[in-house]
Amino acid sequence: MLTPNNNQLFGEMVNGVKHFELTAEPVRQEILDGIFIEGWGYNGSIPGPTLVVNPSDEVSIRVHNELPESTSVHWHGMDLHENVDGGVEVQSSPSIKPGEYFDYRFKITNPPGTHMYHTHVNSMKQLMMGLGGGFIIKEKNDEINNDYFLLLQEFAVKDLEHGKLEKGTYPINPHSHSFNFYTLNGRCFPHLSHLETGHGEKVRIRLGSLGHGSHPMHIHGHQFYIETQDGNPLPEAMKMKRNSVTLASGEIFDLIVNANNPGIWPFHCHTPHHMSNNGTEGHGGMMTALEYK
Repeated sequence: MLTPNNNQLFGEMVNGVKHFELTAEPVRQEILDGIFIEGWGYNGSIPGPTLVVNPSDEVSIRVHNELPESTSVHWHGMDLHENVDGGVEVQSSPSIKPGEYFDYRFKITNPPGTHMYHTHVNSMKQLMMGLGGGFIIKEKNDEINNDYFLLLQEFAVKDLEHGKLEKGTYPINPHSHSFNFYTLNGRCFPHLSHLETGHGEKVRIRLGSLGHGSHPMHIHGHQFYIETQDGNPLPEAMKMKRNSVTLASGEIFDLIVNANNPGIWPFHCHTPHHMSNNGTEGHGGMMTALEYK
């Protein structure tokens, strides 16, 4: 499985427990060639690395807090005990103070599918600063040839004049409702990799959204069916052919595409402003391509 333009962690098995480490910290993220944003992420990236586990794993995830304020990690959609859910305030699950860490330990009881992890402290600010990532439960062997994960985010980047793309480093305004950059795995088109496949292969595209708005994701030249929604397998009767799916904030879909039409095919959010970079002309934002090799 690949997380284009981002890292993956598969954990280290010690005494039957799969161990991971995440550090919440300030991050300087390159979203376009020479254009950086100053946000918050995990392990040096926005979004954080994708965590990959297998069914029935016992996992322990140590989260270090190197931010100037308390934080937590919520395991979005996972069935677990409330003391490790990361919801804080209304739960016994604790917040993590600056300079401290917490070990989230739980057993994987959900079926194979895609989930996310993200902050649940001061969520308005911390989510819009970038604190999120993918959490995938994957069968060790399946029939998929190419397996990709894309996390959708959006940012209000300050100090960059509308319609301009000047190289530099810019802060984020997490309180704004007006966004000017829309990212897939922390990058904007064309500063990202395509999803590669071969003729006759089967492709899984995992989509998760942690932004503010909704994103109708559309593929050219192909139909797909939804394999799982929010990490839960859909019955066969619901696996109808389609070429667009809309993700609201917090939603997750796993799509299955049969690669039967060679070429280079756009895959993008269909909201017009979400296909631009800071309001400039030409394509940008949440756009990549399914490319046959």
